[in-house]
Amino acid sequence: MVAVHHRTVDVDGLTVFYREAGPSDAPVLLLLHGYPTSSYMFRHLIPALAGPYRVIAPDHIGFGRSSAPSTADFTYTFDNLTEVTRGFLDRLGVDRYAIYVQDYGAPIGWRLALASPESITAVISQSGNAYEDGFDEEFWKPIWAFGAERTTENEAGVRGALDREAIEWQYTHGVPDPSLIDPDAWEHDLALLARPGNDRAQVALFGDYASNRPLYPAVHEWLRSSRVPVLAVWGRNDKIFLAAGAEAFRRDAPDAEITLLDGGHFLLESHLDEVATAIVKFRPRVLEALEATPGPSQR
Repeated sequence: MVAVHHRTVDVDGLTVFYREAGPSDAPVLLLLHGYPTSSYMFRHLIPALAGPYRVIAPDHIGFGRSSAPSTADFTYTFDNLTEVTRGFLDRLGVDRYAIYVQDYGAPIGWRLALASPESITAVISQSGNAYEDGFDEEFWKPIWAFGAERTTENEAGVRGALDREAIEWQYTHGVPDPSLIDPDAWEHDLALLARPGNDRAQVALFGDYASNRPLYPAVHEWLRSSRVPVLAVWGRNDKIFLAAGAEAFRRDAPDAEITLLDGGHFLLESHLDEVATAIVKFRPRVLEALEATPGPSQR
């Protein structure tokens, strides 16, 4: 049985919960989760990768078992979630790492990369968008509207994403056999979303999501200049981030490995083995990148 540790650290008065497994001298893989979940989404992937990687999976502020302060006490933006993640990595003494980004994890990962390009050894994206190609127009229309104008009417258009039906849909849509999806996954998310005041935190992040799009040209330049290894493993039926978002990585990372599987947004719930195998096979490219370029502490 793989030993998976469940720990917390304090970052500027906020508690960050995280899961960790694997040898201390293995290449670090930072797992950054999306909405509406937490490091819980990686509960099966972590043991599968521990050994080839030192796997670290934090819960973002407002999610999972990390602190969830009120919107009066914490400004929920992707910039601020990233600053907490940077503080978290500093506390752990981690300065070289590959990123696995999914959904909300992507804009956090891109900000980490742009702030410290030499820290990132590789990118693994699972429905973690970096291109306009990946946005489904119908799905994203209310989010763009709310980001542009935060009216009561526009807020009502995004609050539906907090409902049980919408969250269950995120897990089951595009999955040929929905009976493979463990209902505990969305029940776990719903229980944490139901904490008093958490709805306002989530609505704030819906409104801030549009701030991620202006970063994309800088992310593309970083991909081109750094030649960081890229693996995109994606559910081809994902309605939130379309498979075109995976294919687009080849535009700026011509050697990107693209794996499209017959699943949806939460691919680990239905295709865990295939995803884990792709990531283990990707490890030599991570090691090559580690050896080829010095990290921030080596400069």
